[in-house]
Amino acid sequence: MKVALTGASGFVGRYVLAALMQRDIEIVAVTRDAAKLKDVNKSIRVLELDLYKDCDFYQNIGAPDALIHLAWDGLPNYKSLHHFETELPRQYTFIKHMVESGLSSLFVSGTCFEYGMQSGELSADAKTEPTNPYGFAKDALRKQLQFLKGVKQFNFIWGRLFYMYGEGQLSNSLYPQFKKAALRGDKVFNMSGGEQLRDYLPIETIAELIVNLTLAQRDLGAINICSGKPISVRGLVEQWSRENGWKIELNLGYYPYPDYEPMEFWGSRSYLDKVLER
Repeated sequence: MKVALTGASGFVGRYVLAALMQRDIEIVAVTRDAAKLKDVNKSIRVLELDLYKDCDFYQNIGAPDALIHLAWDGLPNYKSLHHFETELPRQYTFIKHMVESGLSSLFVSGTCFEYGMQSGELSADAKTEPTNPYGFAKDALRKQLQFLKGVKQFNFIWGRLFYMYGEGQLSNSLYPQFKKAALRGDKVFNMSGGEQLRDYLPIETIAELIVNLTLAQRDLGAINICSGKPISVRGLVEQWSRENGWKIELNLGYYPYPDYEPMEFWGSRSYLDKVLER
């Protein structure tokens, strides 16, 4: 079996690549900058490819049996109009070409921002109501691909990612900021009030779930990739402190709460768990 991975040099992509390497499969790692993957195992084919400029992607990638599509430009600026003005049409054009050229199984990373400002536990089939350009563009792409399935059959998984943390994450994310402050010996760490409830998983777990779902080659539609267990941001940071022995005081309330997400929301794992049991 041959699996292609776009966004292979990104934060999520590197962990998915590591998880794929544990399987007996052929791997094609697609990136815009091959230098970022110069240290990967020589058994992996690293392909430098601009998905928005190059052509005949399917043959260039090597006619894969399955594609894990993580690439998305313009992050972490969720409010940029780039997401639906530029990124959305480019994404659809690339995926449509892959499917029409013969791709039979597709995994695309979605986002919990598709739910918008809805609160509480959110099921995979809940109505989407995105309130920022990134969430809107992702949700629109999912719907476009559902229409594409009406004229071209392929296995489609829309993996809606919730929150994650781990080594190698963008430096402005919570975990690397907190770790850096703790290791630097800072006495206090400035953060929000920390009472917002979120759904977090370590990136290693998320990568394993993505690979397991993809290799099943099933037509699953939208599925939440989440813990299903809400935790306060404060509780999560305190957990990191305990696990690592970091002694640092939390300066709660220093930053305001984000205005693009509700105070309390998390994913339902009912559909994911049902799929994993099969």
